[in-house]
Amino acid sequence: MPCIFCQIASRAVPAAIVFEDQSTLAFLDHRPLFPGHCLLIPKEHVDTLNEVASALLERLSANARLLAMAMEKGLGAQGAFVAINNRVSQSVPHLHVHVVPRTKGDGLKGFFWPRHKYRDTQHLEETRASVAGAMEQYR
Repeated sequence: MPCIFCQIASRAVPAAIVFEDQSTLAFLDHRPLFPGHCLLIPKEHVDTLNEVASALLERLSANARLLAMAMEKGLGAQGAFVAINNRVSQSVPHLHVHVVPRTKGDGLKGFFWPRHKYRDTQHLEETRASVAGAMEQYR
């Protein structure tokens, strides 16, 4: 079965895309920790952090930083949690960076993270548009 993230990158599978450049793509996680939780992927298939080329890793890191900044500006977050699971707990074997908006007292503790759904598709779209709009200002 083809990689779901590769399918999203090729537009074979729909996703709520918030940012795209030549080598990376960011979209809302369908099971977010909080609204605005994004996954940032390389468009080319790379299984793990261990295999990514340095230039692509630099681009991923720079765009993760921009996403974190966009979450503060677009969503009013006080900060962001940025993480990469490498093999263990990597639910999709395609390198991806989690960028999660944070606020003090949001309940995120350790590695026992509750998931929070979007209220509806309008809430998902409003969240996507807020992060995407803020990303445009940083590009």
